[in-house]
Amino acid sequence: MSEFDLIRRHFTRATPNTFLGIGDDAALLQVNEGNVLVVSSDILISGIHFFPDAEPFKLGHKTLAVNLSDMAAMGGMPRWVTLSVALPDADEPWLERFSSGFFELAQQHGVELVGGDTTRGPLTLCVTILGEVPARHALRRSGAQIGDEIWISGTLGDAALALAHLQGNIELEACDYDCCALALHQPQPRVSLGLALRGIASSAIDVSDGLLGDLGHVLDASGVGAEVEFDQLPASRVLRKIESFDRYILSGGDDYELCFTAPAKWHAEIMGIGSRIGLPLACIGNIVAGRDCIVHDAAGNLFEAEAGSYDHFR
Repeated sequence: MSEFDLIRRHFTRATPNTFLGIGDDAALLQVNEGNVLVVSSDILISGIHFFPDAEPFKLGHKTLAVNLSDMAAMGGMPRWVTLSVALPDADEPWLERFSSGFFELAQQHGVELVGGDTTRGPLTLCVTILGEVPARHALRRSGAQIGDEIWISGTLGDAALALAHLQGNIELEACDYDCCALALHQPQPRVSLGLALRGIASSAIDVSDGLLGDLGHVLDASGVGAEVEFDQLPASRVLRKIESFDRYILSGGDDYELCFTAPAKWHAEIMGIGSRIGLPLACIGNIVAGRDCIVHDAAGNLFEAEAGSYDHFR
């Protein structure tokens, strides 16, 4: 099978919302009047971001999900993606499963694949996602204000716990692993939440490298500090059974939940958004003066926590 047969068979779909899609040297895209373009790229490399034997359908889902999560954090409406793939060989059954997982999630969010590239090499997946948002409603990391509430969507730590099990660092019962594995292998990007937070959230970020590390990026960009209440952090039943589960919930990666800030006047509205879209939202603390992130335990005492996040070069 040639490179072009591979693209035509596994990665070509109709693109009715694109001026010109796959087939020329570049795609032609039209952003709606009054909007700005939102662009983000991610690389996933076998052996670093996923196990070499990862199930291809789930890998296809996650390859797109991590980019949709970035779009959600900006309040952007996702519209187009490009996909560049390095493959050790043209394994048709693998490609069929991978593309099925990729396109199933793309269809859920109305995203069209409009270009990319293929080559032979170690398995590497690179997606660039493009969307749009009214400039005045784009969510940024730099907008948090003193007095804002800090919120998180969903639950934290399950993906990190599943990864620890796969790495042999902890042993979970089969049913507990199955509950956590979904968060690791098929995270659900919070696009609907990002769109609903336009005009409400003062800042936002997706939690991909650990809550404290990613919240730290917001604090740095906004020039503020934070006080977080540990007992308000949302954790699953499985995670709460684990001794010293704080490291998973505070510093574990691969959550792909949204952490955002908003003025306290929007508290009831935000709770209503969670109910409307069927997504639990938890208020976990407040933005304060200073530059530090302080975590309190149930008694109000300082909770010792390592604030670092994942870094590929450390």
